[in-house]
Amino acid sequence: MRKILLIGQLLLSIVMFSAREREKYSGPGTDWPTYGGNKAGNRYSPLDQVNTGNVRDLQVVWMYDASEKPDPNNPGRSRNRAIQCQPIVVNGVLYGTTPELKLFALKAGTGEQLWKFEPSKSDKLNSNRGVVYWEDGTDKRILYTVGSSLYAINAENGEIVKSFGVDGKVDIHEGLQTNMDHNVSILSVNATSPGIIFKNTFILGSAVSESGDAAPGHIRAFDVVSGKLKWVFHTIPQPGEFGYDTWPKDAYKKIGAANNWSGMSLDEKRGIVYFGTGSPASDFYGGDRKGTNLFANCIMALDAETGKMKWYYQTIHHDLWDRDHPSPPNLTTIKHKGKKVDVLVQSTKDGLVYVLDRDKGTSIFPIEERPVPTKGLPGEHPFPTQRYPSKPLPLSRQVFMENDITDLSPEAHAYVKERYQKIKTDNKFAPPSTTGTLLFGYSGGAEWGGNAVDPDGIFYQNANEEPWELIMMDAAQKKTDIPRTAGNALYMTNCSACHGQDRKGSGNELPSLVDIGKKLNAASIKSILKTGSGRMPSFSHLSDKEHDAIISFLLNTESDQKTIAKRETKVPVKKGGFPYTPAYVSKTWQRFTDQDGYPGIKPPWGTLNAIDLNTGEYLWRVPLGEYPELAKKGIPTTGTDSYGGPLATAGGLVFIAGTKDEKIRAFDKKTGKVVWEYQLPAGGFATPISYEIDGKQFIVIAAGGGRGQKIGGNYIAFALK
Repeated sequence: MRKILLIGQLLLSIVMFSAREREKYSGPGTDWPTYGGNKAGNRYSPLDQVNTGNVRDLQVVWMYDASEKPDPNNPGRSRNRAIQCQPIVVNGVLYGTTPELKLFALKAGTGEQLWKFEPSKSDKLNSNRGVVYWEDGTDKRILYTVGSSLYAINAENGEIVKSFGVDGKVDIHEGLQTNMDHNVSILSVNATSPGIIFKNTFILGSAVSESGDAAPGHIRAFDVVSGKLKWVFHTIPQPGEFGYDTWPKDAYKKIGAANNWSGMSLDEKRGIVYFGTGSPASDFYGGDRKGTNLFANCIMALDAETGKMKWYYQTIHHDLWDRDHPSPPNLTTIKHKGKKVDVLVQSTKDGLVYVLDRDKGTSIFPIEERPVPTKGLPGEHPFPTQRYPSKPLPLSRQVFMENDITDLSPEAHAYVKERYQKIKTDNKFAPPSTTGTLLFGYSGGAEWGGNAVDPDGIFYQNANEEPWELIMMDAAQKKTDIPRTAGNALYMTNCSACHGQDRKGSGNELPSLVDIGKKLNAASIKSILKTGSGRMPSFSHLSDKEHDAIISFLLNTESDQKTIAKRETKVPVKKGGFPYTPAYVSKTWQRFTDQDGYPGIKPPWGTLNAIDLNTGEYLWRVPLGEYPELAKKGIPTTGTDSYGGPLATAGGLVFIAGTKDEKIRAFDKKTGKVVWEYQLPAGGFATPISYEIDGKQFIVIAAGGGRGQKIGGNYIAFALK
């Protein structure tokens, strides 16, 4: 009898250990209860029903059409928007968002809709990458953002929770106004990535403009039940706060950004929230923000209950290259020098991977601080040193060397080489200039889709590897053949930093506005200016007359009566006040390609990587994605840029979509070999999830398309036959 009891206790302990491990890596039971799978952000599922031996038998078991029909009464809101949402699954219910940011609930086993919530039509639209679940007894809520509105929705029936905030929503401008010289409430503030919850505290970052009209990027926490503001952490310190002396006096009154737009991770045992911040405004010129600029470009740890800083680690001093931290950090445990160490892992836009002690914020592997070029634009103050991690080695190339020039064809090589010779850049930290620089790190190496870590400390990351060309110009000497009209002046101040002086943009991320009238009418353009779209912030701080002037300029309908200074070359630059206008802005900011639009470097142009965090060494690195037209010519797999992250599973697989060829693939975790792929109806520019219903494992991806490809609108579920 005693022996039977001992065996029973042993079996119970095994079951309990298994449950604890499942919860550690994928949340309670077999759900996918939070963005990234668990609050550590590991994008790992302990399910193994689908494995390397049977993954070839995966098939579509349900599809949910989340697409939106055009609204004839509001043309600006129905703009063929894509889906970037990584859904969550709680208690067998899947929650996600549509292209128009309606919130829905489905039966996760069948895709049958349970309810759908429609936000206010007055809310500005933005990209949405996930939602948050919270419960306390019978009170079960979904929290998610639409524009600057944070909603609390009853998770069981889809009704708004009226007791939260004001009639069910909170304006996420709250907490940002502190000591600013201008009215923050009219600036663009939204949240592309979901926040995170510690007990009853909801912690949220934000996405803001990257130009002179950027709002502050302070981190805020709200009470989950009431919606009341609980604390604010100033990412641009104010007088008396640590880090204030890393900026010019009173810089906090006019300079914004230094925001966390990419999401957060949480160590519930320690009660610490971890995240990365982005660059300060404005991108590419920092003449008015001399210093290291804390807490921009930092990996940070805050007390989740109070917002007090535990530690920070700055990866870029005085950022001039838009090298934000593009994804939430991962929290995992590795074995280092014979001891287990709880670590934080943060990948970066320029392809670096930082592995830090979770308690101290110190690097596990050596990092060298090296001298870098300091000859910048007039008035600029480039920082004299920058950091170079020794391990892991970078995910992507750091400098564009001559032997990297594309060899797709002799014609492509000659075309790129001629342009390369005029703008070649020998150091990744070369300051921006009016003659031009070649950069890696925009739309890559790592991107917002994040990464996956399995319990053995193996880190899986997709990386983009494409060069970009940046040419700066004096904001007060914007020479152009276009008449210097009111609309042109406003365009130069508010739009040219992204779309270029010539309105040609840089491809999918920053589209061309040349002949925009062939695609959109004046009403649609005005709606976009007011609400924003995708990465573009709203320009609601401009008046209707200013909107109309920009629209007239874009549609080439300006009259002589609106001319301010026809054919003149100078545009007045505001000194102080708002919007803050830097002395130099980008004239050209575009991909550096061959004559056919392919990246100007030799492949691979996109990769999937596996790194052993215990040693800092790569296990494998393979191209991710292909261009079918090049494959038909016999050109080996090149890889493409990818948007969306990986999912690792206990079945020995890594699932990932996000590529331009619109496929979802499964890779063998040990070898990096593709063992399954499926042609989606539209690009899956999102991160897949996995969960179990009635003993069956599901894999789900949002196939929303976009990014220059056709638009879709489906959530697609796969399972074994």
